[in-house]
Amino acid sequence: MWERIRTILRKEIIQMLREPRMRALLFLPPLIQLVVFGYAVTLDVDHARIAWMDMSRTPESRALRARFEGSGRFDVVAEPQSEEEVQKLLDRSEVHAVVAVLPDFSRNLARGRTAQVQVLLDGTNSNTASLVSAYAAGVIAGFAGDVTLSPSRNQQRIQVNLRNAAGGQVAPSARVWFNPDLRSRNYFVPGVAANILLMVTLMLTAQAIIREKELGTMEQLMVTPMRPIELMIGKTLPFALVGMTNMLIITGAALLWFHIPFRGNFILLMICASLFLMPSLGAGLFLSTISNTQQQANLGSFFITTPAFMLSGFTFPIRNMPLVVQYLTYLNPLRYFMEIVRGIFLKGAGIAVLWPQMLYLTVYGVIILGLSAIRFRKKLD
Repeated sequence: MWERIRTILRKEIIQMLREPRMRALLFLPPLIQLVVFGYAVTLDVDHARIAWMDMSRTPESRALRARFEGSGRFDVVAEPQSEEEVQKLLDRSEVHAVVAVLPDFSRNLARGRTAQVQVLLDGTNSNTASLVSAYAAGVIAGFAGDVTLSPSRNQQRIQVNLRNAAGGQVAPSARVWFNPDLRSRNYFVPGVAANILLMVTLMLTAQAIIREKELGTMEQLMVTPMRPIELMIGKTLPFALVGMTNMLIITGAALLWFHIPFRGNFILLMICASLFLMPSLGAGLFLSTISNTQQQANLGSFFITTPAFMLSGFTFPIRNMPLVVQYLTYLNPLRYFMEIVRGIFLKGAGIAVLWPQMLYLTVYGVIILGLSAIRFRKKLD
């Protein structure tokens, strides 16, 4: 048995590395995804373009502007003088926001009243608008917290404190765990490994079997002493090895090139990746039984990977989805592996935390791979 499996395994490896198109599918998609999600795809707003509309023109308004420019998050790229100019800037998406200091800004500070600063946001991209709004609110709150009420005209400032009912001060303090710099790259790059493992193993497994059908060599394999289970193992094992190799490459690039923090156990990550291989390889086997050409297999893999990608929590938080869609994500094995990868990378989570996800992967893997193997065997028979 093992000799026959070793024979088909050697044949598949030679065939896989000999064909140029197959070599491209092995290494090109992982590299493209790594570069795109590592560099191009980011939710961070490091330098927000703002327009500054100063209708007060006082030392206090200039001090506020200096606070915005000194924060390192804002670049003042325009100084509109009228509402029409503000409208044009926002319509053309030339700025993320317009900060308008009202004419009575300094006068209200001198009288101890609330001095308002208007921030007009371009809400086309809701994520960017939320971040810019939070950054602007933080700068304004910091400016208000630094000023103190003074009888001197040259030092007309206010002090903002939060107080409880007993008269004591409340000092807010925030600390971010796991991703202190709030870098979206740390969030995306580990998830790329999960997506690549699904894409490579599912697509290549289905195409390898379909290629045998198109070339007419499947019938030759069927008349050999090789049993269906041996053929299935010999066909799927090479792409499992390719998937694990890609997993190692992506993990190494994440650590050495992108400097993503890795706080967990590397062996546990590889064990969980092998658990995820079962449903992924099973889906590839299933595609091979319902497809007759490689084009059909490609379309079928797109039909599987796209919903799995969208419902995995890779880009869109699952808790923000409608309730019905949240229930559908429980049927997606990629969701559990995504949680495992990010948990091991960023949180250093172990088996005590990740065992539910590992159990789900095992159950789904046994079911999907088992049913696909039965269907594959019947197809051969």
